[in-house]
Amino acid sequence: MGKAGKALKRVLEIYSITQNRLAVVMGVNRSSVFGWVNEVADPPGDTVVKIRKALQEIEPAAAEEFVKLFWVDSEKDEEQ
Repeated sequence: MGKAGKALKRVLEIYSITQNRLAVVMGVNRSSVFGWVNEVADPPGDTVVKIRKALQEIEPAAAEEFVKLFWVDSEKDEEQ
């Protein structure tokens, strides 16, 4: 499974954001967030953008960290 789940798990831990809180802000089932965090399923591309927007609403620094961990680190992996 992909980087989105790993990045999301790390951000939720760092900023003490619960899966339930993210799910409520996103308007999705907590089981969806659980699946992403535990790498059971990858969120679709449009959902990754929604994750970032929800994190921005909850804690702007968390959104920035998510972008860094997901997009910036992904670009580094592609370069190697």
